[in-house]
Amino acid sequence: MNERRTTNIMVLIIVLPVFFYVLKLLSFIFIPLVFSLFIALMFWPLMRWLRKRKVSKIISLIIVIVIIAVFFKLLGEVIHLSSKEILASDNNLFEKVELKLESLIIPLESFFGIERVEGKSITLHYFQAIDISKTFGSTLDIIGNTITMTLMTFFFAILLLAESLNIQKVLNSTILRQEFSSVKVFMRIEKDIITFIKVKFIISFFTGLGFTLACYYFDVSFPIFWGLFAFVINFVQMIGSVISVVLLSLFAFVELDTTGTLLFFILVISLVQVIMGGILEPIFMGKSFSINVITILIMLMFWGFIWGIPGMILSIPITVFIKIILEQFPKTKVIADLMSGSELIPIKNDL
Repeated sequence: MNERRTTNIMVLIIVLPVFFYVLKLLSFIFIPLVFSLFIALMFWPLMRWLRKRKVSKIISLIIVIVIIAVFFKLLGEVIHLSSKEILASDNNLFEKVELKLESLIIPLESFFGIERVEGKSITLHYFQAIDISKTFGSTLDIIGNTITMTLMTFFFAILLLAESLNIQKVLNSTILRQEFSSVKVFMRIEKDIITFIKVKFIISFFTGLGFTLACYYFDVSFPIFWGLFAFVINFVQMIGSVISVVLLSLFAFVELDTTGTLLFFILVISLVQVIMGGILEPIFMGKSFSINVITILIMLMFWGFIWGIPGMILSIPITVFIKIILEQFPKTKVIADLMSGSELIPIKNDL
């Protein structure tokens, strides 16, 4: 018995690294597949409701496709408005950056006795020139990969909604052997993931709206862009809120006077994040998402390493899925309890 247990542990130690290496190597397949699974989860209740109303599967799929198409159309319009806003801007942003850097760096140069070529700009002196060709090429690669993954996600989502792949049956035949147990667990996974996606979307939307309104009120450039950026980056748990506040504060530092106006602007956008992510989000998420901070950080780093930014966005739903599965078995329930911690700490998005 002990020998068999030792053998199983050794096999697990060997297989796990290979498994995660395959996940990283084939990320272009697995990322769209996981995203599509969560999209399908969102629409399965609607599909079941339509089925009860005797609506055919084809018509149900068409309705779902129209809803997804409308969402992407609206998102495209917001991105278009943001790009028009940036292109139409007549602000001399680089000149403002240069002036702000001069006000900060020149006193430091005088204090430390640093000599700089007279007439040479601070940005050219202290920062290396960016290789435009490499930057442009990388941008094109990112856009191409994003379009490819979006199309694959849409394709996988339609397959899942058409029940070409039945996740419940997969769970029943692999991890969970008892049919009643698999149905019960699957319904809980569906409920919790749907709750997470809905709450995260709504919180991120109002966070982005708050950033946009703050930029309009304080006359900070590109309010639609900053609202869209805050909306997207807010899906990265915990650190997304910090990134959005820090980057917008640095941008506002260039545009606003370093007086009470800048400080008040930073306080406003910080308050938006605290109210949305630190107060409202944990309330609406409920106890289902009681995962301790250490687990969240570990999962963020791990899935970020495996799949990059998409992995960081997916890390919490994947963690919730793993936690629910681990809770079903006495031998692994202790791991699920450790993920929650001795004290239930709700997922937060505060600063």
